[in-house]
Amino acid sequence: MFTGIVQALGNIARVEPRGGDARLYVETGRLDLSAASVGDSIAVNGVCLTAVELGNAYFVADVSAETLIRTTLGGLGPRAPVNLELALLPTTRLGGHLVSGHVDGVGEIVACEKEARSVRFTIQAPSPLGRYIAEKGSICVDGISLTVNAVEGARFQVNIVPHTLESTTLGAARVAQKVNLEIDVIARYLDRLLSAGDTPAEDGNGLTRELLARYGYL
Repeated sequence: MFTGIVQALGNIARVEPRGGDARLYVETGRLDLSAASVGDSIAVNGVCLTAVELGNAYFVADVSAETLIRTTLGGLGPRAPVNLELALLPTTRLGGHLVSGHVDGVGEIVACEKEARSVRFTIQAPSPLGRYIAEKGSICVDGISLTVNAVEGARFQVNIVPHTLESTTLGAARVAQKVNLEIDVIARYLDRLLSAGDTPAEDGNGLTRELLARYGYL
């Protein structure tokens, strides 16, 4: 699990095709790897990868064909900047929101507008994800925990403050750029539970919309 608080900007050093999947070499910049071990999880632009080799300022990870197809990692080449975050510890401050590193879809930046010292991004998500995106809810964009400012269908807006612009890849993001999206894990599981609730449990205690409404969740 991660928090969506980017710890460092890194770069893709090289990508080695491996018979349909790939091995990724990532330069980690200022990311502190002193406590990391082979087998640890590291988020790269919001994608949870397992380190198979570690150096002083780099790590290596294998990327499956599924991940190359379902995320933006398959389109990254050498020197491409990436957001990096180590997996959280039980003592980690949860400054963002709970992020699994499992990308739900690839979105596209459709507008970038200056707003005082910040930039407001409008992002088009895949249509099936629209139901999970809520105004003032959380969403993860390229591994960055963000608050949704507005939403219409599967198109939403986020406001990026100067610190985030300076510390993440969004500072150089442009219209038409593809981004990894992960919806709020609570929304994902709530939807699943509600779907299961369409068929009440045998004891009559299944989760239903009526039950959630009774306790103020809807």
